[in-house]
Amino acid sequence: MKQKEVLDLMKSGQNIFLTGQAGSGKTYLINEFVRYLKKNNIAVAVTASTGIAATHLGGTTIHSWSGIGIKKEVNSRDITKLNSNSSVRDRINTPKVLIIDEISMFHSYRLDAVSEICKAIRVNPQPFGGLQVILCGDFFQLPPIADVGYDGQNYAYKAYSWEELNLKICYLDEQHRQWDESYLKVLNDIRSREVNENTYETLSSRMNQPVKKSVYPTKLYTHNADVDAVNNFELGKIDKPNFVYQMHATGKKERVATLKKGCLAPETLTLKEGAQVMFVKNSHGKGYINGTLGTVIGFDQEKYPIVKTTKGAKIVAKPTSWTIEENDIELAQISQIPLRLAWAITVHKSQGMSLDTAEIDLSKSFAYGMGYVALSRLRSLDGLRLLGINQMALEVDREVTEKDIYFKTLSRQATQELNSLTAKELKDEQNNYLKVMN
Repeated sequence: MKQKEVLDLMKSGQNIFLTGQAGSGKTYLINEFVRYLKKNNIAVAVTASTGIAATHLGGTTIHSWSGIGIKKEVNSRDITKLNSNSSVRDRINTPKVLIIDEISMFHSYRLDAVSEICKAIRVNPQPFGGLQVILCGDFFQLPPIADVGYDGQNYAYKAYSWEELNLKICYLDEQHRQWDESYLKVLNDIRSREVNENTYETLSSRMNQPVKKSVYPTKLYTHNADVDAVNNFELGKIDKPNFVYQMHATGKKERVATLKKGCLAPETLTLKEGAQVMFVKNSHGKGYINGTLGTVIGFDQEKYPIVKTTKGAKIVAKPTSWTIEENDIELAQISQIPLRLAWAITVHKSQGMSLDTAEIDLSKSFAYGMGYVALSRLRSLDGLRLLGINQMALEVDREVTEKDIYFKTLSRQATQELNSLTAKELKDEQNNYLKVMN
């Protein structure tokens, strides 16, 4: 399905599951829809299953928004308590649209719990209390944390509320990150569970091979300890003065904590001339996106770092902010230089990024999708230096592969149904949507 077709369905009021391979433009499309809603004064709750994904969208976690926190299930007492909380009540009653990104990492029972909370607080027996719901994600990426004693993963599509929503499945088939056909073949082999000798040969050709870029490539590791060790070691090797930047925050303590947890910029950022850095926020107007690599080449008169990117652009990295908003009201904000040391980063924190070059160590991979997430950050094979790999690295859940085939079928059906409408019929549906929502 094309991006315009997905937007047409969203603007018609359909409940949507937006999916597609890494780099197909899911986050871009969600941001486009949010802009459309705000332009038309339609209140929207933008959430995600993780803090990192939420910061990419300027939203909050679904756990925080719904009040569910770390609970797996909610009972009548829990809902009564939430209903007595004016903040939770306002959060859930105000929007007309609920967006949940990175749905692949959200357990089915929590999705059901959020729906029950919305039904009760909105006093509406429809799924999620009658909200238009947009779920977004790719089940080939990192799965929910496995439950003790549960055989398999509790994927969100197993939720009762998933069926209740009668979702239109929108499977994006465009590719905006990878252009290298041989590399796309590797990624598609992983998704289809058709990894073979040719797949390994292609990847092996990049084992310990240098990348032809002017900046030392970011290392991706599966564990935090490896990342911290590399970054601290490399920074310590530079015999230059330290420039230290502290994060500033406003808002309630718990919301600030949510922002800090999801933000890739550290609370204390120490830089030196010559430091390898990565931008951790999108700002197309200023010439960088989340994942843009560069080197600190100096500091301006205000002592802000000057970064030379891999493409040769020189950017002064000034403080920017991450916020949590509800109905255009800012609830919390953190401000920091949008950089982090980038000799190394975890695979988990790399989700959503696009990288020109990377050194990837998959020798300690321990979860389905870990290798796919890491490898799919790159635009091409020649940007990869593979440091290690184990058997688990290229594994994806067989159940997800089978479900993916089903999703593609449903997406084709949704496309056919959409294209069967005349231009006038579609416009009438979208105009009616705006009337109902306002």
